[in-house]
Amino acid sequence: MQHAKQTVTKKTYSTFEEFWPFYLSQHLNKTCRIFHFIGTCGVFAGLYLAVTSSVYFLLAIPVFAYGFAWAGHFIFEKNVPATFTYPLWSLIGDFKMFFMTLGFKLKKEFDRLHLKSF
Repeated sequence: MQHAKQTVTKKTYSTFEEFWPFYLSQHLNKTCRIFHFIGTCGVFAGLYLAVTSSVYFLLAIPVFAYGFAWAGHFIFEKNVPATFTYPLWSLIGDFKMFFMTLGFKLKKEFDRLHLKSF
């Protein structure tokens, strides 16, 4: 028995501004976003520890950050992280989402883009 081959079309974005609505649409689940927030906090903690304690903390940063972010996607959002297809823009998007969350501006951004978060 043959299985049908699933074809995924990769959309090409010319700018981060074009990519951003797609990125945010992949983060509708609040728990997923919390996991991203924790992972990004770990980036800053790891950088601090690398400067004040040991540079080896730099090795833990991607494991911690991506571990939390990917768990949020696979367990709660139930999608494949955009990092796999758009690594640089996803990284930029994560920091934008982090700082919008800190500034209490993310809900307004979901509304502006007509995205319903849950």
